[in-house]
Amino acid sequence: MPSRTNKFRGRSRYHGRGKKAGRGAGLRGGRGNAGLNKHRVMTRIKYMPKHWGMFGFNRDPSLRTVHVTANVSQLADIAGDNDSVDLNDFGIDKLLGSGQIKKSISVTVGHASARAVEKVEAAGGSVTISEADDDEWEEEWEEE
Repeated sequence: MPSRTNKFRGRSRYHGRGKKAGRGAGLRGGRGNAGLNKHRVMTRIKYMPKHWGMFGFNRDPSLRTVHVTANVSQLADIAGDNDSVDLNDFGIDKLLGSGQIKKSISVTVGHASARAVEKVEAAGGSVTISEADDDEWEEEWEEE
């Protein structure tokens, strides 16, 4: 049984494919993202609604506060055999409350979450918030 296109061989100019089909990607309007600003603009509006414009904002890097953190579950490993640990010596400036602690350790750190302090004190330890050199800028007012 002959194929459908074989029926058109020699009988018409385009052999059953129409005027543009069979010449690459012409029938579908181009390959890939071709035509998204021209004949496929409604596709872009419908399926890529956030393609144009800017969204959100980025804060200036000098205003960002990024802490190097450690969790309560890591304290026993950091302290080792000691009863006290200064996390500032390890470059850690904030203690977070994820995990559990069973050993009583006195911790000195720049910042600590309330949950972390609660867990360390429940295990019999203590948390001391050290007044480290903050990079925050404070203006000094001079009264005349």
